[in-house]
Amino acid sequence: MTTGAMIRLALLVFTAVTCVVLGDTAGKILTGGGVDPVIVAWSRFVLAAAVLLPFSGLTRGELGQFRDWRVLLRGALIACGIFCILTALRSEPIANVFGAFFIGPVVSYGLAILFLGERPSASRGVLLALGFVGVMLVVKPGFGISPGMIFALGAGSCYGAYLTMTRAVAGAYRPRFLLISQLLVGSVLLTPPGLSAEIPAFDAAVVALILLSAVGSALGNFLLVVANRTAEASLISPLVYSQLISATVLGILVFGDWPDALTLAGLGLIACSGVGSLILYQKAQSRPG
Repeated sequence: MTTGAMIRLALLVFTAVTCVVLGDTAGKILTGGGVDPVIVAWSRFVLAAAVLLPFSGLTRGELGQFRDWRVLLRGALIACGIFCILTALRSEPIANVFGAFFIGPVVSYGLAILFLGERPSASRGVLLALGFVGVMLVVKPGFGISPGMIFALGAGSCYGAYLTMTRAVAGAYRPRFLLISQLLVGSVLLTPPGLSAEIPAFDAAVVALILLSAVGSALGNFLLVVANRTAEASLISPLVYSQLISATVLGILVFGDWPDALTLAGLGLIACSGVGSLILYQKAQSRPG
């Protein structure tokens, strides 16, 4: 991959993950205001599916593709991940949640090696281990891990598996099909708990935040699908680390949540892991043969 192509890919992934963070910021405002996380997750999937279905190009012939277990599992993973991260955001600072969430690239890298046949790299493995140490500094398991951070780790694990599954099916299905399939699968899975939860009082602010949550998440994940069609999962994974920038900045601007020294150290290690992985990848691509 050329330097120009790498820059374009990095910008695409950064735009994608920033959209996701915007959606989750809206979700944190909602859950912090007392809205049940399952309501936010459910409305995100249902609204995004309703809005995007007419533009998805879904045909009757493609309905049979919903029998593919990979499509169903991918939708279930992202639904579970979004519910977990919204639950974590209800009680934890956004930068801390996304720091713990970055167990995902480690999970994605391991699964890509095990199931997609991507060749392991000792150097990249060391960098991901560095990122894992950063995650542990953010989570602080030795100080008594909070329930919110457990949900954040669960969200990251689901998301890592989702990234790998996206890579596995990206060449077989249209990006718009993959997007609408995860929205429809998530809508179906979250409908029973969504209907059983307490429905909040809707006003203009709540409606606007729900729409922002849905649009940000849908657009971000669509862009990630596009990115996965052009690069392997082990490259996309470190690029997703750029989400830390958006999460930290929005956490400060919107919620006034300044990370503590240990959290900042962990976030720094995670960022170094991502940058180092990109440098290694670019060097490997520049070698002849």
